[in-house]
Formats: sequence, C-alpha cells, structure tokens
Amino acid sequence: MMNTLIVDLGERSYPIYTGVGLLSQVGNYIENLPIGEKVLVVSNRTVGRLYAEKLMNSLSESGKQAYLVVIEDGEQYKTLDLAQKLYDHAFNFGLDRKSPIIALGGGVVGDLAGFVAATYLRGLPFIQVPTTLLSQVDSSVGGKVAVNHPRGKNIIGSFYQPICVLADIELLQTLPGRELQSGLAEVIKYGVISDAGFFSWLEDNMDQLLAGDQDITSNAIKQSCRIKADIVARDEKESGLREILNFGHTIGHAVETLSGYSRFTHGEAVSIGMVAAARLSVARGLFDAGQMERLIKLLERVNLPLEIPEDLEPADLLSCLYHDKKAVDGKLAFVLPIDLGEIYVEKNVDPSMVIKLLEKELG
Repeated sequence: MMNTLIVDLGERSYPIYTGVGLLSQVGNYIENLPIGEKVLVVSNRTVGRLYAEKLMNSLSESGKQAYLVVIEDGEQYKTLDLAQKLYDHAFNFGLDRKSPIIALGGGVVGDLAGFVAATYLRGLPFIQVPTTLLSQVDSSVGGKVAVNHPRGKNIIGSFYQPICVLADIELLQTLPGRELQSGLAEVIKYGVISDAGFFSWLEDNMDQLLAGDQDITSNAIKQSCRIKADIVARDEKESGLREILNFGHTIGHAVETLSGYSRFTHGEAVSIGMVAAARLSVARGLFDAGQMERLIKLLERVNLPLEIPEDLEPADLLSCLYHDKKAVDGKLAFVLPIDLGEIYVEKNVDPSMVIKLLEKELG
C-alpha cells in the first residue's frame, strides 16, 4: 500500500510517498537523488528513541554517512538559538552544498530542520520524513520553514521546498492520542476550505480514523496532501490562493503565542481558530449557522477545544492579530468560510467585530 503524489513546481517538483513500512526503505528512495554522501538527520528525543536507529541503518545500507542530532521536544524549542546549534553540528560534520538534511519528526522538527537547510551555505537539499499525522498531512508539504519569535509564531522563516517527502503511516501507531487529534484538526480544515465531499467523508469515517484504521487513515492523508499540493502548485509563496490554508491559524497562532507555545498543540489552537473564524463569518452573514454546527460537532467528536481560553486578554489577542502574516497596512485579515468547501479571505475586517468575537459577545 503505497501512494505517490507529485507537488508540481516545475524544476522544483518533488514526490510525496505515503505508505506502510517506508522508514526502513528511506535509503532506497533517496539513492538516486542528486545529493552527497554526508547526511545530517535531525530528530527529537521522543521520535529519535523510537525510530532513529531504523532510519540510520537504512541510510548506512545505501552508502550514506549519516550524523544524528537529537533536539528537545516541543514548539517552545523552535528558536534561533536551537537553529544556531544545528549550524554548529552542520559545520562540525563537514556538510557541503550537496549534503541533505533529513527531518525525522513532526512539525517542529520539520520547520526547524528546514529553516537550517534553507539558510546553511545558502541552501542544502532537504528531505522530510514526517512522523505525526499533522506533519504528514500539512507541515511537511509546501515548503514553509520557520522558527518562532517570543512575539509571534513562524515570523522568522522562508519558503524552501523539500526534494522528497516520505510519510510512513505505520509510525502513527505510536502517536499519543492528543497528537492524533491535533493532526485531525488540519485534516478537517482541508474539507472546509476545499472539498465538501471530503468533509462529509470525514463525518462518516471519523470513528475509524480515531481508532487508527490504516486504510481510512491512508485515504485521509492522501486527500489532504492532494488538496494542499494543488494549492501550493498554484500559489507557492502565498501571494493569493494559498492564504486559504491559514483557515483557523489567525487566532490559532495568537493563542499559541500568548500561551508560550506550550499549552496547546498546534492542531488544538487551529481548532479554536476555526470555530472563531466560523462564528465571525456567520455574524457577517457569509456562512450558514447550520454548516458551522457541522464543523463544531466534528471537532467535538475529535475532542478538540472550541473556545478561546478565558485567561487570554482580548486586547493582547488583538495585538497579536496585527502581527499576523496576512495583515497588511495595519488592516486585519481573516480566512472565512462561506460554505463547506468554499473559503474567502477578508483583507479588512472591522476590529470592533473582532473585539466582540474575542470578548465572546458576537452573536
């Protein structure tokens, strides 16, 4: 059971391989890529303990000289300081411009390793081996790499595409329930922004997804990657269409930032943000309340949070929103649903409506 999808970016096109048992075959998949013999593998403590040895053995069997760096686990470690430490490892290991960096982990590892790959020697080959559902359906695809700043999530970064993505579904078997739920938030997002049929399929198959059914999970990953790959191919650097991928992320990123990147998983914050954006859209007469209830019920089935935490001050949240990457010329921008499968980017949202939303007075 293996699926191949191509992200069509002309000379920078790359494959996404999805299947079972791919980790032990990584060396075979990359042996014909235009890369050097030295490989820097970046992982975190949790994933490294479980899977690094299998990956390193596969690389060794294919003739690569692999060097493993294990970092701390958590969004709060996605920093310039940690990037600096990875630069030191790259220098000490003697990486050159053909030496690939492989990210073995979830979104934090992929974002950080990708940022280092994009900037060390002005760009090294980058390979993603995502190990969480969220990274397999979202962060490993599309080329967004970044580190966080204390005042904003992902505001220091670049667009830098991988040369290959290898998503082994088998690795999800060891994923904690909370991380599975976090990934499902992004899966649900794809149904809302692009494919009402996929959203309905998720409603019908969510129990099997939560139970870890491999066939159902494989299809969810395939459909999510299909949607994202199509959007990225049409708008690689977020000049227009790609902004719809940020549905739920405007308030979601603000919640993460004000919570110190440690209270909520990314998917949990996105869930909060999707509900908030849906409520704003309903209040503006753009989105049907019944459709919003379908979204809320599906998120509830996954046990994802729905409400902005009471202890986060609306004024602080609003300040964060003005630093959102979509905000231009001091105007608030929101990705708003207008139907399941159809989305709209509002570039000048009235701040008074947003304050009412944040104060939970928007009805």
